[in-house]
Amino acid sequence: MGTTFFVSPVSGVLTDYIGIRKTTFLGGVIASSGMFLSSFFVDNIVALCITYGIMYGLGGALAYTPSLAVLGHYFKRYLGKVNGFVTAGSSAFTIVMPYIIGGLLKNFGIVMTLRLLSLISAMIMVCAFLFKPVKHNVPSKRASFRDVFNVTVIRNTKYVIWTTVIAISLFGYFVPYVYITQFVEQNFPEGLDTKLPILCIGITSGVGRLIFGYIADLPNVNRIYLQQLSFLSIGVLTMLLPWSAGAYGWLVAISLGMGLFDGCFISLLGPIAFDICGRNGATQAIGFLLGVCSIPLTVGPYVAGVILDTTQSYTLPFILAGIPPAIGSVAMFAIKCAGTPKEVSMSDAEEASQQPLRTEYTSDNNPRVLNSSGRLLEKSKLSAIVFCDDNSNMSYQRCYDYSVL
Repeated sequence: MGTTFFVSPVSGVLTDYIGIRKTTFLGGVIASSGMFLSSFFVDNIVALCITYGIMYGLGGALAYTPSLAVLGHYFKRYLGKVNGFVTAGSSAFTIVMPYIIGGLLKNFGIVMTLRLLSLISAMIMVCAFLFKPVKHNVPSKRASFRDVFNVTVIRNTKYVIWTTVIAISLFGYFVPYVYITQFVEQNFPEGLDTKLPILCIGITSGVGRLIFGYIADLPNVNRIYLQQLSFLSIGVLTMLLPWSAGAYGWLVAISLGMGLFDGCFISLLGPIAFDICGRNGATQAIGFLLGVCSIPLTVGPYVAGVILDTTQSYTLPFILAGIPPAIGSVAMFAIKCAGTPKEVSMSDAEEASQQPLRTEYTSDNNPRVLNSSGRLLEKSKLSAIVFCDDNSNMSYQRCYDYSVL
């Protein structure tokens, strides 16, 4: 997982440079090859670190980032719903795969299991052919550093703040996932299902991605505010985990809540990246975000483990794991104070200018002008237009020029 996130910036750059389809296909080749080679080195930890850790992680990164970026090419008005639906797939397989892998290991052994997983990973190459990005008429020119690396992304103050806050908030993100099974074993009687809390998180995470993906597309809903709510909820629920010791029902309830708001956080990553950086910058924005987040996601559980070994208690690790997201939910208000770079505004304006306008009417019969993607446009200045009515009579009407919000 750490490798997948760490090399995601490379995936973002490569996607912009050679295309979504080729990058995804390459990811499938590397991932399936790494998994297959791992079956020959099941007793060699060093070799597994290369084949399974690095190769499979790299292949996963090259496939994951394009899978989020391609959605913005086709879905704008319903980007939240689509991201929720797509990311819910990972929750579904998180629930199912442990049981499938367990059955494969029991019946076929680790070598054949890795080879069968390699075959499943090879399906990424097949799926790559389904990724057909929208074509744009871009004049051919010699590639430069600015063409390969979208520097407007890192100059975007809103994006820098958003990425920094998320990275800080994720220091404790994986701590419950890593230690909650041991927490159940040590604090509850034998016979209880130690995997149930993780299963609950996976189930409600999928549900949350669908629910909050739908909510994110509703009019007047601020997606960043939703993500702040998710961070605050995850932080508070994580800090409550130590007090669920001995109360299994309470632990399950907390797990269900954590999964729900985890789904909210995950489903909004792609839409917010498109909102902040525009379509042209979203791919590398997602890649850079995941790359930065790889550090806290890897370091957090290790630090929690050190604290756990020192204190022999889960109270301090869980409380410290819940503090960063709670703080991050408040720090994200700083995005409101930052301006939008001119390059992003122009990019969105050019995109909107290529889409026809349509008018909808509110309940009090006032017109609202939207582009074909459903985005509400902002009034800027009055101008006069000439139009013909049904009887071909010419007349003038005062109207507004519109710019993208």
